[in-house]
Amino acid sequence: MPAGIIFFGTPEFAVPTLKALIERKEKILLVITQPDKPKGRGKIIQSCEIKKVAIEFGLNVVQPEKLRDESFVKMLKELSPEFAVVVAYGKILPKEILQIPQYGCINLHASLLPKYRGAAPIQWALIKGEKITGVTTMLIDEGLDTGPVLLQKEVPIEDEDNAQSLAHKLSIVGAELIIKTIEKMRNREIEPKPQEGEPSYAPQLKKEDGKINWNLSAREILNLIRGTYPWPCAYGFLKNERVKIIKAEVLEGVASPGIIVKAKNELIVGTGSGLLRILLIQPEGKKVMTAKEFISGRKINEGVDSFS
Repeated sequence: MPAGIIFFGTPEFAVPTLKALIERKEKILLVITQPDKPKGRGKIIQSCEIKKVAIEFGLNVVQPEKLRDESFVKMLKELSPEFAVVVAYGKILPKEILQIPQYGCINLHASLLPKYRGAAPIQWALIKGEKITGVTTMLIDEGLDTGPVLLQKEVPIEDEDNAQSLAHKLSIVGAELIIKTIEKMRNREIEPKPQEGEPSYAPQLKKEDGKINWNLSAREILNLIRGTYPWPCAYGFLKNERVKIIKAEVLEGVASPGIIVKAKNELIVGTGSGLLRILLIQPEGKKVMTAKEFISGRKINEGVDSFS
């Protein structure tokens, strides 16, 4: 009988993999997730998505503050797991944990490694205008997403995708790839291979990464809008009011960067190359609204007022 699996994961992205393991009747010895944190304006302590699912299915959950804690490491060793499955856990596993599972620690990463190593591969693939991304299963080593590759699966990026929709797609494909990887490793049908190609990096996004540079092309700005939704969202300033741009589309045309070309029934802005039609927008402290709703409550002078 298999010794079982320990699962490391935290956000919504990890949920399909945990559910896939549960559906396949895998023996899940323990679910490890990050400590509960305050969220929202009220700073209310909330459990992460993986903890909610684990509790729903009656799984044992631990939330260690420090992974090197001796009692925690001892507990994992006593479980003698066959695999550790790691999906968007949010912390780097120390060497003493990596050595515990019989088959090692399998990580699901949301890119085609070695491209977009790091915390935000989905967001940066969109921001950089990629047409294809994918998921990788790999054996974790002590580097940052540098371990040998087990399996990979390509996923096309659609024009309508943003970071939220693409993450959902990749989480579903990734869950299937984890199951396939475990099967192949048990049957000794898979040989870990060193990563090939030039690595690129996808660091954690900061709030200021959403600031729009209107000198960029309309296509580049659109990619930023897609890649930064739902957080931190692309934003600019209009008459000193900070506004988030939620959805837009590229138009042909020429106008000075940031200048508002049209503000009657629709909102069209000049960029470094091409025009950007804003479809959904969110003024600070207010709900998301259509461009038409946004315009109706403001006096905007076409050809004079501009975004910065």
